[in-house]
Amino acid sequence: MNRNTNEMEIIFDSCSENEGFARVAVAAFLTQLNPTIEEVADVKTAVSEAVTNAIIHGYENEVHKISILCCAEGKTLEIAVKDNGRGIEDIEKAMQPMFTTKPELERSGMGFAFMEAFMDGLEVESAPGQGTTVKMKKIIGKGRAGWTIQPN
Repeated sequence: MNRNTNEMEIIFDSCSENEGFARVAVAAFLTQLNPTIEEVADVKTAVSEAVTNAIIHGYENEVHKISILCCAEGKTLEIAVKDNGRGIEDIEKAMQPMFTTKPELERSGMGFAFMEAFMDGLEVESAPGQGTTVKMKKIIGKGRAGWTIQPN
């Protein structure tokens, strides 16, 4: 094992009440990279969207398992949110802003757009009937400004 990496994996039921648990667990793991409040909020939002997609679209509100694997290496956090649900037939179409397969729900169809906006990398792997894995990457510290006042 590379000494500069750290990993964690959690597996939980696809219940809507576990979405908050997933966000907090990933945020707690992220603290080792000394993120800003904004970086934590970005990651929590992206994780929330990925988990919610798995619950609503992947499993269509049936209770099955969702796994989250996180890997911290240097200043980079990689997250994989995986379900074994119905999968996505057309990933490119699904990733278009405002696209939704559930227009009857009061959802905006912006899940993937939010993940893309808040993270530094996003990949989606899916196959119909086999599930979906959403891989996200966040580089911590790249947006920090240095001090402009220097001590004498």
